[in-house]
Amino acid sequence: MKILSSISDIIWGWPLILLLFGTHIFLTIRLKGIQKYLGQAIRLSLAKTGEGRGDVGHFGALTTALAATIGTGNIVGVATAVAMGGPGAVLWMWLTGVFGIATKYAEAVLSIKYRIKTHKGHFAGGPMYVMQLGLKSKWMGVCFAAFTAVAAFGIGNTVQANSIATLVQETFHISPWVSGLVMTFFTALVILGGIQSISKVCEMLVPFMAISYCGGCLIILCMHWQGIPHTLNVILSGAFHGQAALGGFVGAGIRDAIRYGVARGLFSNESGLGSAPIVAAAAKTKNPVEQALVSSTGTFWDTVVVCAMTGLVLVNSGEWIHGLNGATLTKAAFADIPVVGPVILCTGLLTFVFSTILGWSYYGERAIEYLFGHRSVLPYRWLWVAAVMVGSVVTMPAVWAFADIANAFMALPNLISLILLNGVIVNETRKHLWDPRRLVPRGRTVVRGPVPVI
Repeated sequence: MKILSSISDIIWGWPLILLLFGTHIFLTIRLKGIQKYLGQAIRLSLAKTGEGRGDVGHFGALTTALAATIGTGNIVGVATAVAMGGPGAVLWMWLTGVFGIATKYAEAVLSIKYRIKTHKGHFAGGPMYVMQLGLKSKWMGVCFAAFTAVAAFGIGNTVQANSIATLVQETFHISPWVSGLVMTFFTALVILGGIQSISKVCEMLVPFMAISYCGGCLIILCMHWQGIPHTLNVILSGAFHGQAALGGFVGAGIRDAIRYGVARGLFSNESGLGSAPIVAAAAKTKNPVEQALVSSTGTFWDTVVVCAMTGLVLVNSGEWIHGLNGATLTKAAFADIPVVGPVILCTGLLTFVFSTILGWSYYGERAIEYLFGHRSVLPYRWLWVAAVMVGSVVTMPAVWAFADIANAFMALPNLISLILLNGVIVNETRKHLWDPRRLVPRGRTVVRGPVPVI
C-alpha cells in the first residue's frame, strides 16, 4: 500500500496537474469559450434519436458516458478530496469541471472524426484511433489502449464495487461477499448483451439515480441553509490559503487542496482521461461537433452539478473536521436526514456504482478489441465480471491508489494528442458551429466520406 501511495504522489505532482488543468484552459481559449454553447448542447442531448451513422442515439451515448462518469467519484471521491485536501479541494474540483467541458468536447470531436467501422459493422473510436489515424502514431494508440484496458479495472470496476460493499456493510451489516455476489450477477446479466444492452439500461437508470441523489442533497442543504454562507467562505478560503488542523482533521495546504481537487475532479468527470469519447464515437451523429457538444454536457452534470452538491453537503455538515474519510464521511453527512438519509445515500451509491461498472466495461472492451481483435472481447467481459467480486472484498486504500496511478497513465498520452491536434478541433468547430453557412439543415444527413474499416 505504501509503495502504491508513493507512486501516486509522484505521478500526481505539479507537472501532471499543470498539464491537465493547463490543457483545460488552453482548449477553452482556443475554442473561444465553448462552454457558452452549453444550453444548445443540453437541448441536443435530450434528443433520444440521432441522425447520421452510428450504433446508438445522442441520449443513449450520453447516458452511457454519464453512467461511467457519475459514480463513486461523485460521492466517495469528493469525500476523499475533502478529507485529504480540505474544503478548498471542492472549489478546485468544480473549476476542473467548468474548464474541463472544453476538453471533453475536444476529445469527442477527434474521436468521431477519426472513428472507424469494424468488420462486424460496428463503429469504434477513441483516443487510440485518434493517435493512430490523426497523429500517425500507432505506438501511442497501443499504449493508450493498454492503459485503458488496465485502468478500467481500477476507476470503473474495483473502486466502484469496493465503495458500495463497504457502505452496505456499514449501513445494513451485510457481508461484502453477499453484496459482491449480487453485483456480479447483475453485471454479467447486462454487459454480455453489448453496447445496445448497456445503453438501454443506462437510459433508464441515469436520470433516476441523478435526480434522486441530488434531491437528497437539496433536502440536507435546505435543512441547514443558515450555514451555507459560512460553508462557501470555508471552501473559498481553503482553496487559496489551505486549511488549518481542526479536531481530527490533520490540516491541508493549498498544494493538497489543488492536488486532491484536480485529481478527484479527473476521477469524477474524466475530462482529459480519454474514456467518454470511446462511447461518443458510437453515436448516431451528422458531424463530429454535434455529438461533441452532447458529450461535453456530461462534465457539466457530473462535476459542476453533482460533485458541487456533494461537496457543499460534506463541508456544511462539519463532519470532515473529525477526521472521517471516504464513504464514512458521506454517510455521516447524510445521517442528518432521519431514518431515510442513509437509505438515500446507499441507493444513490448503489445505482452510481452499478452504472459506472456497466459504462466502463464498454471502454475496456473497445481498448482490448483494439489491441487483440474481436475474439478477445468475450474473455475480457468474463474477467470484468470476476473483478467486480474481487473489488468488493479488497482493502480500499490500495484500490484508490491503483486507480489514481492508472488514470494518470491514461491521461498523459491523451492530453498530448489533444494539444498536438488542437488545429483539427478548431477547424471542425469552425466548419460546423461557428460558420452558419456550413450548418446542415435539420433532417439531412451529412456524408463525410467513407469511414475506414479496420
